[in-house]
Amino acid sequence: MTDRSFLKWPFLEPRHRELAERLEAWAAANFAETDHHGDVDEACRRLVSVLGRDGWLKFSAPGDGENERIDVRTLALIRETLARHSGLADFAFAMQGLGAGPISLFGSLEQRNAWLPRTRTGKAIAAFALSEPESGSDVANIATAARRDGNGFVLDGEKTWISNGGIADFYVVFARTGEAPGARGLSAFIVEADNPGIRIAERLHVMAPHPLARLRFERCRVTPSALIGDAGDGFKIAMTTLDVFRTTVGAAALGFARRALDETLRRAAGRHLFGAPLADLQMVQGHIADMALEIDAAALLVYRAAWTKDMGAARVTREAAMAKLFATEAAQRVIDAAVQIHGGEGVRSGHPVENLYREIRALRIYEGASDVQKVVIARSVLSTVEH
Repeated sequence: MTDRSFLKWPFLEPRHRELAERLEAWAAANFAETDHHGDVDEACRRLVSVLGRDGWLKFSAPGDGENERIDVRTLALIRETLARHSGLADFAFAMQGLGAGPISLFGSLEQRNAWLPRTRTGKAIAAFALSEPESGSDVANIATAARRDGNGFVLDGEKTWISNGGIADFYVVFARTGEAPGARGLSAFIVEADNPGIRIAERLHVMAPHPLARLRFERCRVTPSALIGDAGDGFKIAMTTLDVFRTTVGAAALGFARRALDETLRRAAGRHLFGAPLADLQMVQGHIADMALEIDAAALLVYRAAWTKDMGAARVTREAAMAKLFATEAAQRVIDAAVQIHGGEGVRSGHPVENLYREIRALRIYEGASDVQKVVIARSVLSTVEH
């Protein structure tokens, strides 16, 4: 039932269409109609293992000869498809890519060889540790410090809302090394989870269960080989990584929205009211038209941003912000309409649209909240004004 006509758009190549068909068949065979996760940590570990075993995680980190660079259109297609079938599977894939992204994009040959074969096969779980209690979207305000101490660095500070926190095998941690004020004084480090200087201060529980934690670093010593790129490159590493993966957040939202429309079409065709199917009611038709419009508009923005990056653009900050903002906000509206059309069933625990309603809300916050994306877009537009 899902509309697949977008696969014919000129943003995509034959290899993308072939991958989308293979993944659709794989996801349909591997995921139940709804997600029921008792032990979320164990479910996430299993999903990472299965995604790695069957070859899907290799697209999240380049460098194995077949995938020499990150292809954002491929990431977007994978996230859209996984999200439509399983929100937690999308999370597992996305966080593996985000955590390994700084190493893929900026890591040394030794770092790539040490970690990427393991993340691509699901043998190691990655995490991206950027946010802090007083620094979310304002990356330049990071307080966690990394001071040079002999032959290495010592990290002290706190990170929070860290996806895969508590189950990750390593964290890419952004800390202040002080080469310059603000954003220019940050660096990125690979910190293994068994380092005695890192501990899980708190596990965080949210409305759509995912592994999340607050981390505390206390005299966390790392060797010089843990530094990704050069000291002072942290802001560039974080922003470039987010440029790639922020677009894919929009793709995940698109997958959620498509699933909501699919469920709504089934409901409208099968549910009768006043002696006729719901689909015969003009108000329901109006909702369905709005949902389809929002989905197509979001898809155009998502795949434009992905195509622009894949065509060699150094940065796609504006395009990625537009894609992420519109797709997540549109998906919220689409899913809300789906809940409304389902009536009481739409708020029944475990129903697909109830799951979607909980899943979508976080996407409007993480990797740059909607209001922050508006600031990013506005600054980009204003930068073109001649003074």
